[in-house]
Amino acid sequence: QAQLVESGGGLVQPGGSLRLSCAAPISIFSKSVMGWYRQAPGQQRELVASITSDGNTSYVESVKGRFTISRDNARKMVWLQMINLKSEDTGVYYCVGPYGWGQGTQVTVSS
Repeated sequence: QAQLVESGGGLVQPGGSLRLSCAAPISIFSKSVMGWYRQAPGQQRELVASITSDGNTSYVESVKGRFTISRDNARKMVWLQMINLKSEDTGVYYCVGPYGWGQGTQVTVSS
């Protein structure tokens, strides 16, 4: 099964922005719900955002108004635009699809 590959993480100051990308070269991408999870240090993974095949989105309360999930079915890509980042957004962010998880990308929000 094809692997999901995330990119775009890094170190950013509070209030900054990052855009995470996920390449998902799977045959059923256009029919699949895709999502972004994150795992903060010492915490369990939590679902941050998800997007259905036709573009309906859902967010955890803590990121509403700051994060935007989007997708391009033709390119088999998913993005997570994050603005006004806070220290509590720090963690490893994982792209998730019908066949499993990517390897994760680290996001660190610190001054």
